[in-house]
Amino acid sequence: MTDTSAPSLPWTATALTLFPEAFPGPLGVSLIGAAANRGLWALETVDIRDFSRHKHRSVDDTPAGGGAGMVLRPDVAAEAIDTVQSRWQGGKRPLIYLTPRGRPLSQSRVREWAAGSGVVVFCGRFEGLDQRVIDSRGMEEVSVGDAVLAGGEGPAQVLIEACVRLLPGVLGDPASAEDESFEGDLLEYPHYTRPRVFEDEEIPEVLLSGHHGRIEAWRREQAEEITKARRPDLWARYVARKENAR
Repeated sequence: MTDTSAPSLPWTATALTLFPEAFPGPLGVSLIGAAANRGLWALETVDIRDFSRHKHRSVDDTPAGGGAGMVLRPDVAAEAIDTVQSRWQGGKRPLIYLTPRGRPLSQSRVREWAAGSGVVVFCGRFEGLDQRVIDSRGMEEVSVGDAVLAGGEGPAQVLIEACVRLLPGVLGDPASAEDESFEGDLLEYPHYTRPRVFEDEEIPEVLLSGHHGRIEAWRREQAEEITKARRPDLWARYVARKENAR
């Protein structure tokens, strides 16, 4: 019997942007780019200006109530979003708006997105996007850090790469994605390689001992010390989780 079912779609990221030429950027190189070439994931860029009805393809207007800058128009943004969502045949994908006021990007959320069929990311510009579109389309607002950039293209690439590297087959060693910063609420321990002595500094002796138990204990201790010093929020969560596990 011939199988007539449609082939399954790869995990797909769709970027809604005013600057499609900004992609793939770093998404086109190294393991991430190679994974796309192997069909493990796909990137689609959609030019928001294509949905403007203005003769000059304008997509923004002055802010209601006055103030500096411009705001992305709701009619243009909504049509772009609705068109992308309506033509996707791989199941519902999260709709993400990259903005400094969003919730911080987290590894736990990245794992959830990576387990689905893909994401749709809206790259903001100007002063932001009309709130009515954010509300009506159920957009999830996400920030990649406490800094303001000119647009959402860079943050979108950060988010997409974080997801793609968790997809099956992307990393050469699956353990690489398991023993890293933010996994288990700890930052990653320090790494060393040859030469054994560099600028009078030696590789910690325990790492050369061949004793896997001691090495694992040292790495855990280092991760705990770094997390406690640099990220008190993660440290508090880590301690609470350990206490609850007892």
